[in-house]
Amino acid sequence: MQRRRELDALRGLMLVMMTVTHLPVQLAERLGQPFGFVSAAEGFVFLSAFMAGMVYTQRAAKDGIRAMHQAFMRRALVIYACQAALLLFVFTIIAGIGVKIHQPAITDLLSFFLHEPVRALLGSLALLYNPPLLDILPLYVMLMLASPFLLAWGLHRGWAGIMAGSVLLWLLAQFGLGEALYEVTLARTALGIPYSEMGAFDSFAWQFLWVLGLWLGAEYTRSAAPGGRLEATHHPADMAGLPRWLLWTAIGIVVTGMLWRHIGGQAPFGANVSLNMTFDKWQLAPLRLIGFFAMLVVVLRFAEPLGRLIRIPFLETLGAASLPVFCAHLVAVLLALALAGTAAQHSRWVDALLLTGSFALLYVVARAFTHVEHKVVPRLRRPPRPPAEPPLSAGVPQ
Repeated sequence: MQRRRELDALRGLMLVMMTVTHLPVQLAERLGQPFGFVSAAEGFVFLSAFMAGMVYTQRAAKDGIRAMHQAFMRRALVIYACQAALLLFVFTIIAGIGVKIHQPAITDLLSFFLHEPVRALLGSLALLYNPPLLDILPLYVMLMLASPFLLAWGLHRGWAGIMAGSVLLWLLAQFGLGEALYEVTLARTALGIPYSEMGAFDSFAWQFLWVLGLWLGAEYTRSAAPGGRLEATHHPADMAGLPRWLLWTAIGIVVTGMLWRHIGGQAPFGANVSLNMTFDKWQLAPLRLIGFFAMLVVVLRFAEPLGRLIRIPFLETLGAASLPVFCAHLVAVLLALALAGTAAQHSRWVDALLLTGSFALLYVVARAFTHVEHKVVPRLRRPPRPPAEPPLSAGVPQ
């Protein structure tokens, strides 16, 4: 499928936002959730699912369901390998630096590993122990493993049942489904890994964004012409079936969220914990989901025309290599925490160096990956040339 530059630019923007948020710099607090009470994580997960729905639906149409299954499994294996490599890096180099120089930013982050190294190592390889910052790729692996079955069912039998089940899981997650299942599992298998060490993201809540994106990506591909463009030539909002009143309502929610966030801070209700939970990120709480849907409507309306008018090659380059860039951003953040500590431990000059060095690393990684993907890999896959035919007289008795 022909690359959609506006989608690459959006994913690149999400990667930039995540990098700034995760780096120990003073700008992290100011630039976190800049568009309201919606973070880059929601957008990144949804966009990844949308593009997976597009790409693998086309693969199923071209090569069959079996080939689509195999492609999903290979991608899940690649993501798992990335997670394993990051874990090796964290448990050796990062942990070693943190212990050597007594860096609380690292020793606190890896406290369970430092106290239970063997159990933590085995649990992490089983995708059960997920330290902070390393808890998104395990979620991706599980979603990728489930996706071929969801996509195959949706393509043949429709998405109504899948979406209903996904909404039900999200709803149960708001009432503690994940922790309840953990208690049952812990009682039966004695995992020995605290629930708080299994990752901040509630899988039963966040699967909803993935399933939604997978469905919309699949439907977009099925309604597209062979050239990759939609058969209809109406306005993007009309193509998505969005009435004008919904668009203006979404714009109102987005503007209100942005003003609320930047005037009142990242906690929407201040010190009121119970009300703040209605915007909770980790459980994808209802008000946060409403904010995301409003942002999605606005993006559906404006992303494509803006993508044609405004080209940002830097963001497009990052978004086209999202997985290696995501891994590189984690390496940069972990090294920054290990060497510089928290934002309160250093000056703004160090902040500037961390930001400049991190984005330079992301760009170099993205360019290198693009070069390998477009130049080196096609050469390796190119079949060998057949041997030249001998002259007619060769080997012929005289």
